[in-house]
Amino acid sequence: MAENTVKSSSFNFKKTLKDNTMLLILVAVMVLFQILTGALFAPSNVNNIILQNSYVLILAAGMLLCILTGGNIDLSVGSVVCLVGAIAGKLIVDAHLPIGLAIVICLFVGTLIGAWHGAFIAYLHIPPFITTLSGMLLWRGVALIVLDGLTISPFPQKYLNLFSSYIPEVFMPELAAKALEEGAEAEAAAETLANLSLTVTMITAIAICVILIVTSLISRKTKSSKGYDVGATGPFIARLVIITLAVLGVSWKLGHYHGIPTILILIAIVVAFYTYYTQNTVPGRYLYAIGGNAKAAKLSGVNTDNVMMFAYTNMGFLSAVAALVCVARFNSAAPTAGMSYEMDAIGSCFIGGASAYGGSGTIGGAVIGAIFMGVLNNGMSLMGVDSNWQQAVKGLVLLLAVIFDVVSKQRNKK
Repeated sequence: MAENTVKSSSFNFKKTLKDNTMLLILVAVMVLFQILTGALFAPSNVNNIILQNSYVLILAAGMLLCILTGGNIDLSVGSVVCLVGAIAGKLIVDAHLPIGLAIVICLFVGTLIGAWHGAFIAYLHIPPFITTLSGMLLWRGVALIVLDGLTISPFPQKYLNLFSSYIPEVFMPELAAKALEEGAEAEAAAETLANLSLTVTMITAIAICVILIVTSLISRKTKSSKGYDVGATGPFIARLVIITLAVLGVSWKLGHYHGIPTILILIAIVVAFYTYYTQNTVPGRYLYAIGGNAKAAKLSGVNTDNVMMFAYTNMGFLSAVAALVCVARFNSAAPTAGMSYEMDAIGSCFIGGASAYGGSGTIGGAVIGAIFMGVLNNGMSLMGVDSNWQQAVKGLVLLLAVIFDVVSKQRNKK
């Protein structure tokens, strides 16, 4: 009996270690860059990492859904980001259209483009690689036509506040404006704003942690009551503690800068929604079923064509969201926008544990992959590493992640 207990404990430890490999590597890389640079965890740098990688997190959520269907990808997302950004510039800056209406039009255009790809892939059964490669060339060309090779800027401050401002400053613009002036009153306003930012940020962080813990416990209890394997209690608690400490730590850093960026709220909504969709809904599980065995899923009654249509339509929608974020961050719509964005999204998913063959992967893993890519870029930049070497390192990391996935699957088959 004792021997069996030891074996079970050893197996659980190995499984837990394997399930959290990327998270442990991320922590190790962050600690290493902090030791080497001494600036990775600086409040301003933590804020920069979030802002610089916001589009990757949004695109990775949509890309994962495509990958789940059988290792399929969407190569057009960077071009769609450029085109939707160009349309946003024309509508908001040139035509002075109301911001709300312009955003709705941009989201509709992105969704329509995704549906265009989805229709060819799902109903005409043209390979996703070819369809989206065509889209990459087509939509980039249309974007250049719309922009006429010129950059559109600047965007109105009301629009920028939606995606590139901070929570306290959005709700108290007069205090924020006063803090930028000179004199004793400005210093007092700046100190008041700083204290308010820290207080609001930490209260929000504590509320998020409480919600996370409660929902995780409820979900675990529900799965256990239905007979699902929920794993050992120890690793579950340890993971909750690590995530909670990470949320509080990042919030503490942000609170000492300007507070919670508005874009972080949008990212949290996207991550929470797609996590719930993939893990707790029937249509979400269809994505995994198709990736595992498309023929078996179809024989089981799953409309595989509709699922594929949804995955690519959704990718177009999230590309439009990322476009709105990007033009706000750069305060311009440029012909070069969106270059290699699809590679960042694909790399984040594979580094985060998504299978190159489809059928496995999580939104949480894609988020970890995106953060890892962001930390890697930021850390190497702080160290003064040449951008060419940065590209080489990112390519090598992606290759190692895919090799790890392939080798793991071969061992499981044996």
